[in-house]
Amino acid sequence: MAISAVQTYLSPEEYITLERKAIPTYDTVRSEYVKGKIVAMSGASRLHNLISMNISGELRNLLKETGCETYKGEMRVSTPGTSSYFYPDVVVVCDEPRFEDDVFDTLLNPIVLVEVLSPSTEAYDRGEKFLHYRQLESLKEYILVSQDRVNVERYLRMQDEWRYTYYQDLNDVLPIASIQCELPLQEIYERVTFPE
Repeated sequence: MAISAVQTYLSPEEYITLERKAIPTYDTVRSEYVKGKIVAMSGASRLHNLISMNISGELRNLLKETGCETYKGEMRVSTPGTSSYFYPDVVVVCDEPRFEDDVFDTLLNPIVLVEVLSPSTEAYDRGEKFLHYRQLESLKEYILVSQDRVNVERYLRMQDEWRYTYYQDLNDVLPIASIQCELPLQEIYERVTFPE
């Protein structure tokens, strides 16, 4: 997904009002909000969408009998400590979801966040966005998934530090400890063919 910063300052309340007024159409541009600045997100590629759906579908099936819920792409996540809002590609919340208000479209307590990396967003997802996500006390795992090669990276919160592991073989299995499940890379990359 391509990003571009629009240099207009808005309060968090103004941003939420604008996002909620946007009528979803095929040409709607979602926007993230980082400390007063709008970051427009363009549409995702076929591979990006396919990988996101594979992950959210598998997680939904794996978590069906638990107290966890899985959302794909449209659930806004607030990082209140940094006055920012994001749209992760996949979100998992367990126990009782907590929301910013009674509209129930801005989640406060995700346990797992997944971002599918695009060439235009990779640095943002690894850097500034992860800095904000780390402020969420509920967050236990942050997963980055490449769309141009087999590569899945996992950051697991271990008290005050984040432990990093990566998986680069289709036969690997991604353990997601915080929700007690495993996700085979073959499922993540089902129907995905990589450029030569």
